[in-house]
Amino acid sequence: MGPSNSAVRKSAFLFFCLMVVLGAQIGWTLDRQPNSDYRARRQALAAKSNGGAVLLFAPQESDGPNDLYGYRPDNAFFYLSGWTEPGAALLIVAAGSKSDSPQTPYTEILFLPAHNTVQEKWTGPKLGAENPDAAKITGFDHVEMLDDLRGELVKLLPRPRATVYTDVPAYGEASNSSASIDWLNRSNAFSAYVSFSDVRPLISSLRTFKDAGEIELIRKATNASIAAQMAAIHAIKPGVSEREISALLQYEWGKRGCERPAYAPIVGSGYYSTVLHYSDDSQTMQAGDLVVIDAAGEYSLYASDITRTMPVSGKFTARQREIYDIVLGAQQAAVAAFQSGKSTLRRSGDHSLFKVAYDYINSHGKDLHGEPLGKYFIHGLSHYVGLSVHDENDYDVPLGPGMVFTIEPGIYIPEEKLGVRIEDILYVDKEGKLINFTESLPHTAEDIEREMARH
Repeated sequence: MGPSNSAVRKSAFLFFCLMVVLGAQIGWTLDRQPNSDYRARRQALAAKSNGGAVLLFAPQESDGPNDLYGYRPDNAFFYLSGWTEPGAALLIVAAGSKSDSPQTPYTEILFLPAHNTVQEKWTGPKLGAENPDAAKITGFDHVEMLDDLRGELVKLLPRPRATVYTDVPAYGEASNSSASIDWLNRSNAFSAYVSFSDVRPLISSLRTFKDAGEIELIRKATNASIAAQMAAIHAIKPGVSEREISALLQYEWGKRGCERPAYAPIVGSGYYSTVLHYSDDSQTMQAGDLVVIDAAGEYSLYASDITRTMPVSGKFTARQREIYDIVLGAQQAAVAAFQSGKSTLRRSGDHSLFKVAYDYINSHGKDLHGEPLGKYFIHGLSHYVGLSVHDENDYDVPLGPGMVFTIEPGIYIPEEKLGVRIEDILYVDKEGKLINFTESLPHTAEDIEREMARH
């Protein structure tokens, strides 16, 4: 016998009550910034849109291999919304005027998908637009059903011509918005007057400068990663596998609140210390070799990035120490050359920090054939760090307050099985001073040896 109508209504009511109770908890599992921070970013983006609209879509939930650590929101969507659940959309319309109406105000709407009660039994309850506290929980002025998106676009997009900024995919690629852009292009309601522009450069220009809340989250990711690196330094010895060290790193930053690695951990010893993106971590560490550990965690979606190089036996050989000291000297030279408002992350130019580090390496020491070492510094010196370990920021602007980046010179000589990289994550404070997040980690060869001797 099927359920009665009253039983169905009762079940629906109980489900709705559950959504109200859990709504305040949904999306808050991360160490999230205040809603006002995300709103300020949306308003700043609207100001850059030249009177246009911004339309972005969150990824759909998936149980595929890319969700090994669970669903992760898109960086740009999260940066603007702070929302961590799948399938949502956001619309931001800058204040402006429409030809058929008076001045239109700034408008922001978060669209949430309808409940899929069957799926939610597997993935947990989700917030819906029917929740009376949805706007308060999310921090948006308006929260609507995703099914209402088309109607809101018709109502809000300015005529006779409208520019919609979204993550326009490159040729042959796809984005979270690809299907929706195709739908808008096919719709008679929009195709005649809507054009699309890529929103990513606008968002990247905003993300270049971290606010105080972002700095604190990167600091937490870094502090957890420092503890993990220290545990790894103490565990290194001949006969220990690289994979064991990788597992130790992930355990240590995980128990300090990191939800996943910021990137695939690299634990490369011997010859593999010279392989930049070695990630097999399948070798057993041998006496007399070096091991490069490039590994850090992600805390509340914000990354860190740290590399240290250690002698497996606990003591550097004379040659290993020579190369280590040159790499450290190059890093120190770049730090000393930093000038807020002038220095850049570009590879060339009068204020290039890369050029400072490269010139130092190329003028100190030789390889086994008497050649300068510059050719063994085969990667860039720096990259921005934020919601991504290689954050999509503006590399053309001089470094200044609010920017977070790495300084990571390295020398890799396969012929000698000798690779050294020292990577720290730094930021520029509001006074223009360069602050090293990873200052507490050992830096000099003496520091490394002393720390290894403690265990």
